[in-house]
Parts: sequence; C-alpha cells; structure tokens
Amino acid sequence: MREAFADSLYFGFVLSIAAYEAGVWLKKKTGWPVFNPLLVSVALIIPVLKLINVTYTEYNEGAKYISYLLTPATVCLAIPLYKQLHLLKKHGAAVICGITGGVIANAVTIFALCAAFRLSHVHYVTLLPKSITTAIGMGVSEEAGGIVTLTVVSIVITGISGSILAETMFKLFHIGHPISRGLALGTSAHAIGTAKALELGEIEGAMSSLSIAVAGLMTVLVVPLIANWI
Repeated sequence: MREAFADSLYFGFVLSIAAYEAGVWLKKKTGWPVFNPLLVSVALIIPVLKLINVTYTEYNEGAKYISYLLTPATVCLAIPLYKQLHLLKKHGAAVICGITGGVIANAVTIFALCAAFRLSHVHYVTLLPKSITTAIGMGVSEEAGGIVTLTVVSIVITGISGSILAETMFKLFHIGHPISRGLALGTSAHAIGTAKALELGEIEGAMSSLSIAVAGLMTVLVVPLIANWI
C-alpha cells in the first residue's frame, strides 16, 4: 500500500488539495479564525504521511506541481490593486509611510527579541525576513548568512498567526479603515495575510497586495545594511 502511494505521481498534489479543501470547509462551517486552511492542511497531511509511511521527498514529488501556480497567483494579486488605483494615488504618502513603519517595526522587534533571548547574529538575520513572502525571504536570508529552512518556517508561522489574529487585533485597537487593515496584513503577514485581507474586502486585498511587493523590496535593501551593523 505504501508503495502504491509513494509511486503515484500526483499523490502529493491530490493530498494537498484535499487537505486544503477540508480546511476551507471547516473554516466556513465553524467560522473560527483558528481553522486557517493552511494550518489545517499541515495538521492533516503530517499524520497521513506518518500513517502510510511516505517520506516528505516522495510526497513532494507530486505536491511540487502546486508551486508552479505560485507565480501566476501572485501576479493575479495586481488585479484588485489596479481596480483601486485611484485610492493609491489619493493616499500615496500615507501608504508608503505605513509600509515603511511596518518594515521598521519588524526589524526592531526581531532585534529586541533576539537580544532578550540572547540569540546569535545568524538567528537575527534568519528571522528578519519573516514578514515578507517566501520567495523573497529565502533569498534575503541566504544572502545575509541566515538559516534558510528556519526562515521559511518563521515566514509560514508569521503568515498563519497574522491571518488568525487579524480581526481580533483590529477590534482591539479599533482599526476600521480598509486601507489601514490591508496595509497591516500585507506588511506583517505577507501572502497568507493577503488571502485574509481579500476576505475582508476588495480595498483591503488591494492594499495588502501592494504591501507584499513594497515591503519585500524594502527588506531586500535594508537587511544587508542591518546585517553588517549588528
């Protein structure tokens, strides 16, 4: 039985889609933010692989095809931004200040936490890209001398946490403006946060899409400078 699953070219692909759809169904059924489809997918896939004794490498032979959709999916995020272009022109200065503030806040909090827990320079540069999309974050971490695998884990955890806690934090700090919500999600929780932003509204999704690109570029420029100083 194990061999049948391991040798199946699309086993990983089908399992990933099925697990994600289960997460979407569970989220709609309960309405609880903690049932993030990505988090549910991870929680379902790992036990299944353990149960049928299939290695990650064998699973990824089929699951890797989903990655091919990442680029076109990212490009599609430009559509809601284009539709809200008039808002970007009207609030351009505020948008740039908001994203810049988010990037700075990320760098400062990571430094403070690393100092508090006495982590090394390697861990600091590893965690610095945690709030930008995986494709950019991996390159930034590798260039700065970080541990790329830990960077990927921190990016995923940050995205899921941001998506789950977003609405609670908005209510707690009385953040109601759609532009502010979108910028906060995109700057702090990258692509996973943008998925949540699109659930909240079209303006939120557009601003979050913009934040992914701008915050990513800022981080690419800033990290090498900070890494040399700290």
